[in-house]
Amino acid sequence: MLLDTYRTLSAPGEAQYTEKRSRFLAFALPVADEAEAKQRVAEYRKKYYDARHVCYAYTLGYDGSATRSNDDGEPSGSAGKPILGQLRSADVTFVLVIVVRYFGGVKLGTGGLAVAYKTAAAEALAAAVIEERIVKAEVRVEVPYADADTAMRYVRDAGADITARDYTATDTLLTISVRLTDEAALRERLAKILSLKFCEEAE
Repeated sequence: MLLDTYRTLSAPGEAQYTEKRSRFLAFALPVADEAEAKQRVAEYRKKYYDARHVCYAYTLGYDGSATRSNDDGEPSGSAGKPILGQLRSADVTFVLVIVVRYFGGVKLGTGGLAVAYKTAAAEALAAAVIEERIVKAEVRVEVPYADADTAMRYVRDAGADITARDYTATDTLLTISVRLTDEAALRERLAKILSLKFCEEAE
């Protein structure tokens, strides 16, 4: 079955958690891709240069299948993994959670650290605004002027949007944004206009 909705952040969230004098500052941020996630981590490392650890995890892809987590010097699995677990629990993607730790002088142990990072991440996500978005597909077609109105009617009937319209000497070029699960039906309908051509991008 095609997945055509996903949950992400429409506004970031932050939280602060203290455990045995260690301070955990947590930030939940929307990110578009891995490059942006890495850039945001670098920004926070610079901003909180005096912190002992800047740990993080992120999920990417409409199905949240692309993930990464980092313990930044904490015992293996005690920071990045619990943060990632909270991203999974919140069922969000295209989201980065960074947790900055200022050491308070008392060691928490691996179990204590995992709980602290998990709690801080959960609170930052709870403070963020989560929304459901629809996965859209883009379809581009070229159709002679005479049949353009019919094509546009089919697009409207499918509940899709025309996001761009260009013209050549003889044809109208339409860029259409359609819900992923409606794409096949729209293509099938448009294909009935014999003069219409699909402009598939060259791979």
